[in-house]
Amino acid sequence: MGLMNWIAGPAPGLAEEVQPLRPRVPVSERTWARKLVPPFGSTKTASPEIVDQGKVLYEGKGACVSCHGKTGLGDGPVGRRLQPGPRNFTNCKFHKRRHDGELFWIIKNGSPGTGMVPMIPVTVSEEEAWKILAYERSFCEGWQHGTR
Repeated sequence: MGLMNWIAGPAPGLAEEVQPLRPRVPVSERTWARKLVPPFGSTKTASPEIVDQGKVLYEGKGACVSCHGKTGLGDGPVGRRLQPGPRNFTNCKFHKRRHDGELFWIIKNGSPGTGMVPMIPVTVSEEEAWKILAYERSFCEGWQHGTR
């Protein structure tokens, strides 16, 4: 199938993400990634202003909404075409298992074996990526302020 058919053709049904709880950061990088923390401390305690700024970036400059969808289900127009499907950010089990730094590593380096490409520094800055993560975490009801 040519690129234009892929872009213009009908979107297939929503693909499931594969092994949603499996870490995507390579073992050799995981310890280092887990030590990374947002400049504002933690996504659990991010201010409403930080989360709101993350939403603007998620839906705009970061283009996250294209794959992960407006509600974080992984049902964006581009995401519907990906195999495996994009991460479903409403899955609280996923959020409980992943450190902020691991998710930052994915935004910076991409996610091996998926359609997630590196976003830092081409699309967003490191500071913007942390704000996006604060918003992304908000899809898990109760994540903010450690009430998950």
